[in-house]
Amino acid sequence: MIQETQDRVPHWAPCMQPASPSACGDKNNDAQIFALAILLSSTFVYNTMNKIDQKAIDLLHYVTELSNLLRKVSSPDLEGVEDATNLQSFCPDFVWTLRDFFLTLEKDGQDITADEYLENSLRLKQGTNESVKNFNLPRLCIKEFFPIRKCFIFDSPTHRKKLAQLETLPNDELDPEFVQQVAGFCSHIFNHSNTKTLPGGIKVNGPYLKSLVLTYINAISRGDLPCMENSVLTLAQIKNSAAVKKAIDHYDQQMSQKVQLPTETVHELLDLHRESEREATEVFMKNSFKDMDQKFQKELETLLEVKKDDLYKQNMEASSCRCSVLLRAIFGPLENDVRQGIYSKPGGHHLLVQKTEELKAKYYQEPRKGMQAERALQEYLQSRQSTTDAILQIDLALTVRQKEIEGEKKMEGMQARPFYTF
Repeated sequence: MIQETQDRVPHWAPCMQPASPSACGDKNNDAQIFALAILLSSTFVYNTMNKIDQKAIDLLHYVTELSNLLRKVSSPDLEGVEDATNLQSFCPDFVWTLRDFFLTLEKDGQDITADEYLENSLRLKQGTNESVKNFNLPRLCIKEFFPIRKCFIFDSPTHRKKLAQLETLPNDELDPEFVQQVAGFCSHIFNHSNTKTLPGGIKVNGPYLKSLVLTYINAISRGDLPCMENSVLTLAQIKNSAAVKKAIDHYDQQMSQKVQLPTETVHELLDLHRESEREATEVFMKNSFKDMDQKFQKELETLLEVKKDDLYKQNMEASSCRCSVLLRAIFGPLENDVRQGIYSKPGGHHLLVQKTEELKAKYYQEPRKGMQAERALQEYLQSRQSTTDAILQIDLALTVRQKEIEGEKKMEGMQARPFYTF
């Protein structure tokens, strides 16, 4: 029986119908199924007929073998898990249902409840002989392993002649007392059954249940006893892996909101990283469980370190990209003028240097260039150095030629002047 609550955490309530020993299948399989039901359920429903007597209790004989069916601890590494040696901490609530109950609920002439009827049926006998021990053993085990017990009785659902059509019988043809009893049982299961919780507070949801089932079945398939502590470790690994992912997701979200690449300095980037790293660690600590040797916390630290390194690279790349765009925008018109030969004239080199300094000042004034700003500028200027040198050579050559022309003109002027003798 499965009930899914509003928080999407299911309650598991296996219902076991005992059969007589002669009608049972493989006893080993039956024992393993019983063990799985105990391990996986939050409420264990034991369904028998008519009344609680020695025969009904004897049919629950697997409870006397429960400590042999389950292994509590697998290795010394599991020390520190709360209630590690207490089988009771793994056991579900116990509900005994009695169908076609025909007795009157009373004792010594006083009315009693179904729960009181159950507890009276579990009372021990005084004595130490073998017969008394056999009588007391299953009762002792039920009390030890199932401290929370409940009993429900059900009258026959309808007249004997209609039982064959019970599955299709409308509710108004069912016995009203039976309908009321079923409603009380369902109300208890739905409202009072707790979510299956393992030692340490792990609530078993759908994914965790799948992992538990696989863990136990794999152990049985290997011929091992299901180890309860291994189930805690398995779920701890799942929970801690999810906690790491949740922490990383939080870090990514915070950094995407806070960081605008490129940053001007590495300190600005590191300050934002440390703040988000601290928050991510808090998220992990809040959602982690039994992180032995801080294995998963160290994994988180490693992942965050990788994130920081990647972010540093992204920051440098963003800075380079931003600076390249700015340099093209600022120096592009100057490059066009150079190609058109505007600076290929006497004094052109000086004008080019002057213009370059003006554009450098404009570049420095642009915000958010990042840490590659100076390097990008110097690399750009270096790439233009050959053009600048060529302009200088042209400037020098044209200046020399201009001076030669001016000298020639001066000589021509002197030669054209009249020459007088006295």
